[in-house]
Amino acid sequence: MKPRLRTWLLRLLAALVLLPVLVIAAGQLGAFGGTTPTDLGVKNGRLKAPSATPNSVTSQAALWPDHPQAARAAIEPLRYRGDGPAALRTLAGILRGMERTTVVTERPGYLYAQARTRLLRFTDDVEFSLDEATGVIHVRSASRIGHGDRGVNRARVEAIRSAFMASPAGLPAGAGAAR
Repeated sequence: MKPRLRTWLLRLLAALVLLPVLVIAAGQLGAFGGTTPTDLGVKNGRLKAPSATPNSVTSQAALWPDHPQAARAAIEPLRYRGDGPAALRTLAGILRGMERTTVVTERPGYLYAQARTRLLRFTDDVEFSLDEATGVIHVRSASRIGHGDRGVNRARVEAIRSAFMASPAGLPAGAGAAR
């Protein structure tokens, strides 16, 4: 092999090995965490609308019927039995037990958590709003950056739902609230 070709191939190989290492290191240092949104929370009884890109889910998607992602973002709320504030406290405990998830805000009727991916530390915002009149806890989970999420937000909410349903406070989706 000619020395020039060998040098070029070695440089290419070094770049192919080094690039993933640099990307992972950047992620571990927080380069892909995004900025915490300033418009989260409950406003007029609603959580924030779905993201404009296909990387969020919300149980309140029907409130934005003309939103381009409303149908794709739709997910069932969490149904609970008994005391609503106690159900929200149960949910907060479930979130605290999840890897790479931090409860940021816990106040009457509202929970906000941040979930990070393992390798690149992408941050997703996860919100819950208690609706005692209907016996549900509304949910919204959205990626901060990127276009798609490969179903991560939906899978996260369904994992939370499974853990919540296994608790004394949880009811299966579609079941009426037990009072």
